[in-house]
Amino acid sequence: MSECLFCRIAAGEIPSKRVFSDDRIYAFEDIAPKAPVHILVIPRKHVSRLSELSEEDAPLAAEAMRRAAAIAKERGLTDFRLVANDGAGAGQSVFHLHFHLLGGRPFSWPPG
Repeated sequence: MSECLFCRIAAGEIPSKRVFSDDRIYAFEDIAPKAPVHILVIPRKHVSRLSELSEEDAPLAAEAMRRAAAIAKERGLTDFRLVANDGAGAGQSVFHLHFHLLGGRPFSWPPG
């Protein structure tokens, strides 16, 4: 998906502050952070949204969540929030599956 912003970031076509990279997952700092730690964790394979994840690709979501937890631990976070928005009405603005890893400040419930 050459027009997808996150595909282009993962491919290195658009600069980002890389946090983690392997052949399946890419993580980078959000350019408009909502917390002291705000990292986006994405699969390199393009999947538009969580609800469109196929059974075959479902392990990508689990792998991304495990990587987010590992990054949180590396950053010294004992408490963190992991968010996946699904659809424009839920706040998804880039239609490439991604998880927001947020930490470094207290959070309330329900969110926004």
